[in-house]
Amino acid sequence: MASVTNYLAEKQKNSCAETADEWLAIEELYNKKLWHQLTLKILSFVRETKFEENDALWNMYEHFVSDFDYKINPLSLVELSIHVIKEMNKSGKEYNDILKFGDKILEKVKNHDLATILIMTAIGDIHLENGKMEEIKKTIQDAEVKLDLILTVTPVHGCFYELSSNYYKLLGYHAKYFRDALRYLGCIELCSLSESEQKERAFNLGLAAILGKDVYNFGELLAHPILNSLKDTENNWLVELLIAFNSGDIAKFESLRPKWTSQFDLHSNEINMRQKISLLCLMEMTFKRVATDRQLTFLEIANETKLPSEEVELLVMKALALDLVRGSIDQIEQKVNMTWVQPRVLDRKQIAGMVQRLDHWCNSVKQMEIVVEGRAQEIIS
Repeated sequence: MASVTNYLAEKQKNSCAETADEWLAIEELYNKKLWHQLTLKILSFVRETKFEENDALWNMYEHFVSDFDYKINPLSLVELSIHVIKEMNKSGKEYNDILKFGDKILEKVKNHDLATILIMTAIGDIHLENGKMEEIKKTIQDAEVKLDLILTVTPVHGCFYELSSNYYKLLGYHAKYFRDALRYLGCIELCSLSESEQKERAFNLGLAAILGKDVYNFGELLAHPILNSLKDTENNWLVELLIAFNSGDIAKFESLRPKWTSQFDLHSNEINMRQKISLLCLMEMTFKRVATDRQLTFLEIANETKLPSEEVELLVMKALALDLVRGSIDQIEQKVNMTWVQPRVLDRKQIAGMVQRLDHWCNSVKQMEIVVEGRAQEIIS
């Protein structure tokens, strides 16, 4: 108690008038044992105050907060601790010293799942900044196990997905980055990101969608407002390329060649991109057909995908193997009978096409109803 009193007295003495008043208010709440109000006051103070002393937050925790940290809400304790960790990292503290502090907080909140996940993500960020790939991999795996047990989406989910997407981006795991980066955006308000951050994330997401293995659903990304950050910029071509992939538009893909070949990652993966858009073209051809007319000839597929006729069968086999479509191949007749296409998030044009097919189906049902009514007497008699 004496050390806490001395610490608070010293901070009031050595601070400017405005900051000294803040320390005085903190001391009053501490003396009254109003722990909740004190916690809120400290968090507000930490967020808004610029500390000139390098170890100010560390000293605050060690000489003051540690005296009553067991009375603080676990999530609030972790939020405060994250500020301390960031300060330690910025001031050049040793990697092991930061981890030691993080592990100490982890032990204090181990019975609270959300707080545990949140401090684990903070520790994961330190691993990531120091290039400790095995350590961050384990941290993400352990945190994800706990995250899967939480049924509601919370701000902690956003922190976790930000960490995991940054990790997958660093490793070049496009599909996993695409998945978790979209999840991250689903957990935050887009306005919380600066304009430059929005542009960077939009561009990275676009590349990941195109390059990601087994990513064949572009609709969710195309519907996300983050892509608006690329409009009227030099990278607007990426949005057009995503639209071309989503609709399997080979002609549009080729017309954008001068743009995407200027991007190294895309240019170096041209063969894989060509195969992916061909598969998406086949899916779109199947999707556009009504359920009673899904027989495609090899020639039709070759014309749409701009592939040699001898490569069509391999393309269809690949699509069947990936479960993008279902059906059978008639090698003798050179035809493919499709029965199903993988569901996707649809854009406005695709939805309009589906409405037309539904109208066609409704009309067919009505015509059948008329036929049945007209022949009902014959059937009864």
